[in-house]
Amino acid sequence: MSVQIVKNYFKNNNINKEIIEFPVSSATVELAAQAAGVEPARIAKTLSFYTKERDAAILIVTAGDMKINNSKFKHFFGMKAKMLSADDVEAYTGHAIGGVCPFGNPDTAVTYLDISLKRFTTVFPAAGSSNSAVELTCGELEKYANTKEWIDVCK
Repeated sequence: MSVQIVKNYFKNNNINKEIIEFPVSSATVELAAQAAGVEPARIAKTLSFYTKERDAAILIVTAGDMKINNSKFKHFFGMKAKMLSADDVEAYTGHAIGGVCPFGNPDTAVTYLDISLKRFTTVFPAAGSSNSAVELTCGELEKYANTKEWIDVCK
Protein backbone atom coordinates (compact mmCIF):
# COMPACT_ATOMS: atom_id res chain seq x y z
CA MET A 1 0.00 0.00 0.00
CA SER A 2 1.75 3.15 -1.13
CA VAL A 3 0.23 5.41 1.54
CA GLN A 4 2.65 3.58 3.83
CA ILE A 5 5.48 4.48 1.44
CA VAL A 6 4.53 8.16 1.85
CA LYS A 7 4.25 7.83 5.64
CA ASN A 8 7.72 6.26 5.74
CA TYR A 9 9.05 8.93 3.38
CA PHE A 10 7.69 11.68 5.66
CA LYS A 11 9.10 9.98 8.77
CA ASN A 12 12.53 9.37 7.21
CA ASN A 13 12.73 12.99 6.02
CA ASN A 14 11.47 14.53 9.30
CA ILE A 15 8.34 15.88 7.62
CA ASN A 16 5.84 16.52 10.39
CA LYS A 17 2.65 16.77 8.35
CA GLU A 18 -0.56 14.87 8.91
CA ILE A 19 -1.58 12.56 6.11
CA ILE A 20 -5.36 12.69 5.89
CA GLU A 21 -7.01 9.34 5.15
CA PHE A 22 -10.56 9.92 4.02
CA PRO A 23 -13.39 7.41 4.58
CA VAL A 24 -14.32 7.96 0.91
CA SER A 25 -12.41 7.90 -2.37
CA SER A 26 -10.27 10.88 -3.35
CA ALA A 27 -9.04 9.25 -6.57
CA THR A 28 -10.18 12.10 -8.85
CA VAL A 29 -9.92 15.86 -8.49
CA GLU A 30 -13.67 16.15 -7.92
CA LEU A 31 -13.77 13.38 -5.30
CA ALA A 32 -10.68 14.74 -3.54
CA ALA A 33 -12.19 18.23 -3.41
CA GLN A 34 -15.41 16.86 -1.91
CA ALA A 35 -13.50 14.77 0.64
CA ALA A 36 -11.24 17.67 1.66
CA GLY A 37 -14.04 20.26 1.55
CA VAL A 38 -12.16 22.58 -0.83
CA GLU A 39 -12.56 23.87 -4.37
CA PRO A 40 -11.29 21.45 -7.03
CA ALA A 41 -8.56 23.85 -8.18
CA ARG A 42 -6.79 23.43 -4.79
CA ILE A 43 -6.27 19.72 -5.40
CA ALA A 44 -2.67 19.32 -6.53
CA LYS A 45 -2.91 16.57 -9.11
CA THR A 46 0.21 14.68 -10.13
CA LEU A 47 0.39 13.81 -13.81
CA SER A 48 2.95 11.26 -14.98
CA PHE A 49 4.70 11.21 -18.35
CA TYR A 50 7.40 9.21 -20.09
CA THR A 51 10.84 10.70 -20.69
CA LYS A 52 12.37 10.65 -24.18
CA GLU A 53 14.13 7.38 -23.36
CA ARG A 54 10.97 5.94 -21.74
CA ASP A 55 13.13 4.68 -18.86
CA ALA A 56 11.91 7.15 -16.24
CA ALA A 57 8.97 9.37 -15.34
CA ILE A 58 8.33 13.07 -15.46
CA LEU A 59 5.89 14.04 -12.70
CA ILE A 60 4.11 17.36 -13.09
CA VAL A 61 2.01 18.61 -10.18
CA THR A 62 -0.66 21.07 -11.30
CA ALA A 63 -3.71 22.79 -9.89
CA GLY A 64 -6.81 20.61 -10.14
CA ASP A 65 -8.48 22.83 -12.72
CA MET A 66 -5.58 22.79 -15.18
CA LYS A 67 -4.69 20.69 -18.22
CA ILE A 68 -1.34 20.18 -19.89
CA ASN A 69 -0.74 22.48 -22.85
CA ASN A 70 0.95 20.20 -25.39
CA SER A 71 2.76 23.07 -27.10
CA LYS A 72 4.23 24.36 -23.83
CA PHE A 73 5.17 20.82 -22.78
CA LYS A 74 6.96 20.17 -26.07
CA HIS A 75 8.76 23.52 -25.90
CA PHE A 76 9.99 22.86 -22.34
CA PHE A 77 10.84 19.14 -22.56
CA GLY A 78 11.71 18.92 -26.28
CA MET A 79 9.26 16.10 -26.90
CA LYS A 80 5.56 15.37 -27.23
CA ALA A 81 3.66 14.76 -23.98
CA LYS A 82 2.99 11.02 -23.56
CA MET A 83 1.31 10.02 -20.32
CA LEU A 84 2.35 6.77 -18.66
CA SER A 85 0.18 3.81 -19.57
CA ALA A 86 -1.99 2.33 -16.81
CA ASP A 87 0.36 -0.67 -16.76
CA ASP A 88 3.44 1.52 -16.15
CA VAL A 89 2.11 4.01 -13.58
CA GLU A 90 2.92 2.06 -10.42
CA ALA A 91 6.28 0.79 -11.69
CA TYR A 92 7.44 4.28 -12.70
CA THR A 93 5.96 6.29 -9.80
CA GLY A 94 5.72 3.84 -6.90
CA HIS A 95 2.00 4.58 -6.56
CA ALA A 96 -1.18 3.19 -8.08
CA ILE A 97 -3.54 5.26 -10.21
CA GLY A 98 -5.65 7.46 -7.93
CA GLY A 99 -2.84 7.87 -5.41
CA VAL A 100 0.04 9.09 -7.57
CA CYS A 101 1.86 11.83 -5.70
CA PRO A 102 5.26 13.51 -5.62
CA PHE A 103 6.46 11.76 -2.43
CA GLY A 104 8.39 8.52 -2.02
CA ASN A 105 8.89 8.03 -5.75
CA PRO A 106 11.73 6.06 -7.34
CA ASP A 107 14.89 8.09 -7.98
CA THR A 108 14.13 7.91 -11.71
CA ALA A 109 10.96 10.02 -11.28
CA VAL A 110 11.66 13.75 -11.60
CA THR A 111 9.10 16.16 -10.14
CA TYR A 112 8.15 19.56 -11.53
CA LEU A 113 5.56 21.97 -10.13
CA ASP A 114 3.37 23.98 -12.46
CA ILE A 115 2.99 27.68 -11.64
CA SER A 116 -0.81 27.22 -11.61
CA LEU A 117 -0.43 26.12 -7.96
CA LYS A 118 1.08 29.44 -6.84
CA ARG A 119 -2.29 31.18 -6.63
CA PHE A 120 -3.17 29.19 -3.49
CA THR A 121 -1.93 29.48 0.09
CA THR A 122 -2.25 25.72 0.55
CA VAL A 123 -2.93 22.80 -1.78
CA PHE A 124 -3.84 19.13 -1.32
CA PRO A 125 -1.70 16.58 -3.16
CA ALA A 126 -2.50 12.87 -2.83
CA ALA A 127 -0.47 10.89 -0.33
CA GLY A 128 -0.08 7.54 -2.06
CA SER A 129 -3.57 6.04 -2.00
CA SER A 130 -6.97 6.66 -3.56
CA ASN A 131 -8.31 8.03 -0.28
CA SER A 132 -5.48 10.18 1.10
CA ALA A 133 -4.06 13.70 0.89
CA VAL A 134 -1.87 16.13 2.77
CA GLU A 135 -2.36 19.89 3.06
CA LEU A 136 0.81 21.82 2.20
CA THR A 137 1.91 25.33 1.31
CA CYS A 138 3.51 25.63 -2.12
CA GLY A 139 6.88 26.10 -0.41
CA GLU A 140 6.41 22.91 1.59
CA LEU A 141 5.32 21.04 -1.54
CA GLU A 142 8.39 22.29 -3.40
CA LYS A 143 10.70 21.17 -0.59
CA TYR A 144 9.07 17.84 0.34
CA ALA A 145 8.64 16.71 -3.27
CA ASN A 146 12.32 17.34 -4.07
CA THR A 147 11.11 19.50 -6.93
CA LYS A 148 13.49 20.05 -9.82
CA GLU A 149 11.86 23.37 -10.73
CA TRP A 150 8.70 25.40 -11.22
CA ILE A 151 7.47 25.34 -14.82
CA ASP A 152 4.63 26.74 -16.92
CA VAL A 153 3.14 23.92 -19.02
CA CYS A 154 -0.61 24.21 -18.40
CA LYS A 155 -3.57 25.93 -20.00
